[in-house]
Amino acid sequence: MSKQIKIQPATGKLGILTPGMGAVATTFIAGVVAARKEIALPIGSLTQMGTIRLGKRTEDRNPRIKDFAPLANLDQIVFGGWDVYEDNVYEAALEAKVLDRSLVELLKDDLQAIKPMKAVFDKNYVRNLDGTHVKTGATKMELAEQLMADIRRFKTDNGCDRLVIVWCASTEAYTEVSDVHQSLEAFEAGLRNNDNRIAPSMIYAYAALQCGVPFANGAPNLTCDIPAILELSHKTKTAICGKDFKTGQTLMKTIVAPGLHARALGVRGWFSTNILGNRDGAVLDAPENFKTKEVSKGNVLDGIFDANLQPELYGDIYHKIRINYYPPHGDNKESWDNIDIFGWLGYPMQIKINFLCRDSILAAPIVLDLALLLDLSQRAGLVGIQEWLSFYFKAPQTAPGLPPQHDIFKQLSKLENTLRYLMGEELITHLGLDYYEDLVKEYEGLLQAHS
Repeated sequence: MSKQIKIQPATGKLGILTPGMGAVATTFIAGVVAARKEIALPIGSLTQMGTIRLGKRTEDRNPRIKDFAPLANLDQIVFGGWDVYEDNVYEAALEAKVLDRSLVELLKDDLQAIKPMKAVFDKNYVRNLDGTHVKTGATKMELAEQLMADIRRFKTDNGCDRLVIVWCASTEAYTEVSDVHQSLEAFEAGLRNNDNRIAPSMIYAYAALQCGVPFANGAPNLTCDIPAILELSHKTKTAICGKDFKTGQTLMKTIVAPGLHARALGVRGWFSTNILGNRDGAVLDAPENFKTKEVSKGNVLDGIFDANLQPELYGDIYHKIRINYYPPHGDNKESWDNIDIFGWLGYPMQIKINFLCRDSILAAPIVLDLALLLDLSQRAGLVGIQEWLSFYFKAPQTAPGLPPQHDIFKQLSKLENTLRYLMGEELITHLGLDYYEDLVKEYEGLLQAHS
């Protein structure tokens, strides 16, 4: 057994703050409240429902992750956040129409009490929304200072020992790294000078890290993954991760693609299209916002099918992605994938996937897991980028120059081994040769005894 890392205990209350309190955040909050009341199970949450193998297979040690790692429990969580609309969580959940009204009514008293703080909003980044519950300030630095005041006040008012922030707001317009993002000094000057290349999500990340609060980016925005924010995370010794929750179609890609790759089957084309009608769909109806999502979703296959290593199999893949706003579907996203593959002697085959999923139902447990595991990272002294949480993201943030790992099974192995490492358990490689070495010795002994 390896040495266990010193982890501060998960005592007291954990505040989980979400910029954006729409469909995803309200579904997350309602789900946790329902689980606390034993009305429903937190299905889809690896921390709550998942198990982890410890030691050899023959030892039969497979505890629930929540019973193995020192995570905050659901009763310790306090909810808060910001939104461009002033609806409380009960009203916002009814408006989102993700959950049955009967369930929302059962939770009404708890949900009504959670009201959003005024949000930082810039219509240039989300032109299909009209924010009405927004902060005003002379500069973006002033807006950041208002967010910091919100964070400190929430922690005091709610008696929280620790906080975590998980971005659950809309996808922002596509932005590329520029000089204002290259250093903390340049970024802070940009905040003071109202640089239009600094998006609202970056202001939230800056405010969070200045307060020593871990930050996870659940959208494909350029947010944590700029040098200035990475520099700040190390300066304040705070954990960060991102980006873009891995939910519907991309979840299926990272399950199916590793299987094709494992069997050395070739891929000629992968056509993906989606229809969805929630607020996220409305936002993505703008080309500049769709481009942000397209880049995030498009990189997934590149990380699994390496055209340079296996050009015969993956050297000429045609990968196309479409997202269409279709209001009648609401939060029920539907995706279609057509995959043209080829096998032995080049003979062609096809795979077709029609996934009728519920976007916020798949995203809500990710919010919970990220909050609990980021809090664990912080208490364990793991600062900066938490690549071990790549399991939850479409475009995982990694160290500069390090390509991301997109294979969901390798991501899960990394996550589980990190938990084993933190808790002083042996890492598992699945080599398994020792079982058979022992068996060889046993049979050799038997042969010697009978000779």
